[in-house]
Amino acid sequence: MSITLILIIITVGISIYAWNNPILLDRWVLNPYKVTKRHEYYRFITSGFIHADYGHLLFNMLSLWFIGEGIERLFGMLFGANGAAYYLFLYIVGIIVSDIPTFLKHRNNSNYNSLGASGGVSAVLFAAILYAPLLQICLYFFICMPGFIFGLLFLGYSFFESRRGGGYVNHDAHMYGAIFGMLFMAVVYPEAVPGFFQQIASWRIF
Repeated sequence: MSITLILIIITVGISIYAWNNPILLDRWVLNPYKVTKRHEYYRFITSGFIHADYGHLLFNMLSLWFIGEGIERLFGMLFGANGAAYYLFLYIVGIIVSDIPTFLKHRNNSNYNSLGASGGVSAVLFAAILYAPLLQICLYFFICMPGFIFGLLFLGYSFFESRRGGGYVNHDAHMYGAIFGMLFMAVVYPEAVPGFFQQIASWRIF
């Protein structure tokens, strides 16, 4: 069984259990104020394994399933026996790092909560985009485009929505998770950076 599938099963199980256990949900959600006052830093990790509803859970887990299996195999090819550790590090630390700006922004707001695996999923996705920028990414199964174009649109949208504020989606987590994913791939596999530009240079619209 792949690590990706194990992560999905664990996340689905914990999310469903938390929906029926409000005490656990409150204890595991990322509440920057409680982290600051109570030093409950574990919330940076636990918040990545719970979701707001079925739609939120389904979107993140489907995204992880579609791209995570490929990155997991790639890391196995590039790093051998260490590939699994690299993949877990990318995903888990992606969740943590993506929430740090949110924590700093809302650490004095006792009413702010954040949850979901979006930061980790974005990290995995953008690590893949740096390695294979021409990888076809499809929205809603039929709007398909090269990964680097999707990445530009995704980052631009996340930045705009983050500055605009409002709503319940943590766009900062999406954006910083994506940035972390690219930086991680660039550090552990530097050849991905020149390869990224070479592949884009070879791309043709038609």
